[in-house]
Parts: sequence; C-alpha cells; structure tokens
Amino acid sequence: MQALRDRIERAAASDMPILLEGESGTGKDILARILHRQSPWKSGVFVKARCSSIPDGLDQLLESSSDMIAAAPEVGAKTLPTACYGTLFLDEISESSPALQTRLLRFLQGGQFCRINLKHCKLNLRLVCATNSGLEEAVDQGRFRRDLLYRINVLPMRVPPLRERMADVPELVNYFLDLLTSGPCDVKRPSKRMLQLLSTYTWPGNIRELENLMKRYLVFGCEEAVCEELLARAPKEATQALSEPGSVRLKDITRKAVRELERDAILKVLQANQWNRKRAACVLNISYRALLYKLKDTGMAADPSASRQAEGRAANTAAV
Repeated sequence: MQALRDRIERAAASDMPILLEGESGTGKDILARILHRQSPWKSGVFVKARCSSIPDGLDQLLESSSDMIAAAPEVGAKTLPTACYGTLFLDEISESSPALQTRLLRFLQGGQFCRINLKHCKLNLRLVCATNSGLEEAVDQGRFRRDLLYRINVLPMRVPPLRERMADVPELVNYFLDLLTSGPCDVKRPSKRMLQLLSTYTWPGNIRELENLMKRYLVFGCEEAVCEELLARAPKEATQALSEPGSVRLKDITRKAVRELERDAILKVLQANQWNRKRAACVLNISYRALLYKLKDTGMAADPSASRQAEGRAANTAAV
C-alpha cells in the first residue's frame, strides 16, 4: 500500500489516463478521489459515473449533471468559464456498452484529456477508470475494444485485496470504530481473540465487508456474535466435530478453528515473503519467537527450501 501511495502521488500531477484494477470493495473510489485532490486541477470538478448505468451519450450525461457544476465552488451558473478542468471517474469500465466505448474513444483521440464541448463551457477532464475484472479477458471475449484499452491503460495501478495486507486489519478496525462513532468514545474495543479471527479471515468482500462487520458489531454490541459469524466461515475441518455423535465443547471447536486459520495465514505470509521468518513476523505483527513457536505448534517446516537443500547436501556427501 505504501508503494501504491507513492505511485498515486507521482501520477496525480500527470494528465494521463489512469486505470485502477482491483476486487470489489478494495477502495478504488477513494483512490480516485485522492488522485483528484492531489492533482493540479483539484479545485475543478469531480464527476463519477458507473458505466453500467451510463447512457450511450456520455456528453449528454455530463450536460445534465448538476452535481458536476456544484462540485466546483468557483463555477456557478452565472460565472461559468469558457473552459474548466477536473477529473472524470468511470467505475466498472468493463461493463460499458459498445456505443459508450466508441464515444469515449473519440473523446480521447485528441490527447490525454477527455475534451467535451458542452453548451456552457468546454470540459477538459483527466480520465480515471476502474475495473474489478480483467479487461484483457473482456477484449478476448469481444466485450471491450482493444484500442480503447490501450488508451485508458496508460498508468495502471493494482489495488491489492485485503487478504494480501492482513497487517492492516487492526488499523482498519480502529479506524472504522472511530469513524462510525464520530471519534473516540467508550465503545468496547475488540478483544485479542476477535482481532485474531479478523486477521485470519480471507475477506472476499475486502474493506467494504470489514466496514459492514464493524457496523453490525456497533449495533448489536456483541463480540460473540461477530466471532461466531467468522467461525461459521472457517474451514470445514474445524467444524466437522459438530456432526459427530456425542457431546462437543464449544471451546475445543473454537480453538481448532483458530488454529487452522492461523496456520493458513502464516503459510500465506511466509510464501509471500520467500519464507523469511523475521519479515513474516513483522507482517503478522508478532514476535519472532512467537512465530517460531507457532511454526512448531502447527507442524509446519520452518523453511521447506532449506530442508530440501540440506537433504541434497546430505545425498551428495553420501555419494562421495
């Protein structure tokens, strides 16, 4: 995310089209607004449109958009300039119609800006597009124009899903709790057990799913309900005991589920960091000693590549 932030700061000053790629709920809309606020035309208009609901005439949409004029304080009905600048954010660009794609390509052929002549003024809008699906696949399937892809994919930026940055989960939890309660208050902060579950869940809905979960936590005020919801989505192996005859202990099931989630999370982080255990411990926000203990407790090898190298050296020695 730090690398993405650096790319955004560099790209914001440019007038070149930007393509934000990422799963639904990763915050592409927020990044588009940050790009606009850090751009030289931040005092201009910011126009957001969802391509799945845009009519084929993009210029008609902008002409009828009163929100666009209201977005620029210095632009009013009586003082419209001959030309105004801003940002055009097209969300779900992969769902745009063929007619809209043709119209958009025509706008972009004149240069980096999307230049649109309206009745009152001429708009020079820097284009920011977002997609949660692969545009290359859409091109192969004939649903998206290849020449338009080349026009909008000048500065591509991939927004990573939440499962690739699990160390951000505690920070995001505190952020949403402060935001939803209008600042710090007496709301009960999640326990270590709840944070552990939150940090090992895969989050298919990404940050939006986490935000909605925090809303439910605040409304119902029950941490057990949140933990039960997360455990219900845990690996099936952790809950198979429920179907077995005889009595079961909820604590045993919970402990097993957490252990499985921990193992999966540690394995993914180790693989992402080339099995560098010290770096993985920092990413997981635990001590190096705690990581070694968990590796031993879960039965995982500390470094499978090192084990293979050691076996190879032993075989070579025996052959000699």
